[in-house]
Amino acid sequence: CLQRIAALMDYPALRAEQALLRAQGIHRGIGFATLIELTNPGAAFYGVGGARIAAQDGATARLEPSGAVTVLVSVGEQGQGTEGIFAQIAADAVGVAMSKVRIVTGDTDVTPYGGGTWASRGAGIGGEAVLQAGLALRENILRVAGAILQREGLAVQRDEIIDVVTGESVMPLSELGRIAYFRPDTLPAGFTPELMVTRHYAQRDYPFIFTNGVQASYVEVDLDTGFVKLLKHWAVEDCGRVINPMLVDEQMRGAIVQGIGGALYEECLYDEAGSLLNGSMADYLVPMSAEMPDIVVAHVETPTASSKLGAKGAGEAGTAGAPAAVMNAINDALRPSGAAVFSQPFTPEKILRALGKVA
Repeated sequence: CLQRIAALMDYPALRAEQALLRAQGIHRGIGFATLIELTNPGAAFYGVGGARIAAQDGATARLEPSGAVTVLVSVGEQGQGTEGIFAQIAADAVGVAMSKVRIVTGDTDVTPYGGGTWASRGAGIGGEAVLQAGLALRENILRVAGAILQREGLAVQRDEIIDVVTGESVMPLSELGRIAYFRPDTLPAGFTPELMVTRHYAQRDYPFIFTNGVQASYVEVDLDTGFVKLLKHWAVEDCGRVINPMLVDEQMRGAIVQGIGGALYEECLYDEAGSLLNGSMADYLVPMSAEMPDIVVAHVETPTASSKLGAKGAGEAGTAGAPAAVMNAINDALRPSGAAVFSQPFTPEKILRALGKVA
């Protein structure tokens, strides 16, 4: 990740630019932060002392008579995009188009028991359960197809049962579903089609699976006002197998903005009596688009061996690395002045105090 980010940001050129501008009285800084993020929590870590916190998740995959696939998953959708990746995983596992996959989450009357959404585990644990359920459903579909057609050498591809050797379609899944559900009398004696399967998965190899990465920030500090201007931000992360690149990139960008908010803006202020002074969004500062830099995201993929899917968690790593990268960049800009700041948020007042310009 360090090698990738150094090339991504053209580190030598950036240092040369920094030195050139510093000679002109413009103070810029480059900061790095390497990180390890705990993801895919294992069953051994949670539930200690009898706490009912599930570290496992379940998925039920069902072939409909129409040839569509319904997947019920214990991980809920809260805006992180898990429904999208579950549809991708299920479509690939079964052998159907994504448009034929319907994902159901959030309804605890029908979904399997599981841990839900927390701790960067949706793809790594919930996704693995979906994969295993999808693969098991495909095997069952092929058993039914073999019983109907009385032949072997079949596969599921693009919503069809195909001949493996010729690639020729021999039966659409809709026809297989029709026979399995409505004409089982035509199947061999003693054969029962099972086109609804449930699989559960818990990560047991380690207490956690470790996502790692590095972030870099490029800032400009005005030594007269203490204001920090964010110029650019880079992040390279190894979150295992990336299932949906756009989704992961935007999760990272959103998380980085949250981390920048903590680094520069967000602070609860109290008076001497302990009353909150900035209890509304009119007074509490949060990062807005105008203040945010371009955020460049890249990945190194090292699939975890603890699951077939190989996905680690991604969402929290952006927030984990951004504050330290911004702090180190500010301090790099202040270094010739002999000043440094370490207390978040790094407000203009704190920077001027570190420079000795305010009491």
